[in-house]
This record gives sequence, C-alpha cells and structure tokens, in this order.
Amino acid sequence: MNRKIIDCRDFPDETGCTLMISGTTKEVINIAIRHAIEDHGHKDTAELRKQIKNMIKEENSQKKRIR
Repeated sequence: MNRKIIDCRDFPDETGCTLMISGTTKEVINIAIRHAIEDHGHKDTAELRKQIKNMIKEENSQKKRIR
C-alpha cells in the first residue's frame, strides 16, 4: 500500500510552512485538519475538509517532484 502525503510547500502562504504529512489517507486527513486549524488559523468546516482531501497525493508522485 502506498502512503499518502500532503505538503504545505505546495500551498505557500505568509507563514512559509514546510510541513509534509505522510501516512494512510485517514491519518493524513486527521493530522492535516488539526494542523490547518492550529497552525494556519482555519476553521473546521466541511469546505476545509474537502480541500484537504483534494490535496492528498500518492507518496510516489512526490518523490518524482523532488528529483
């Protein structure tokens, strides 16, 4: 099973966050929501959860981007 990732560098903002979260889809979503709320000041809404789900990538696709 491939791990999933979300990388804050793909969505730059004024904080310059460089966090990358990886794990199962469920793990990534849960941590990413918490991170978005606590560190970026977002509200926990259905729209935020939808956006986060759409941000998830396969870990293998990220490795190709880095090279």
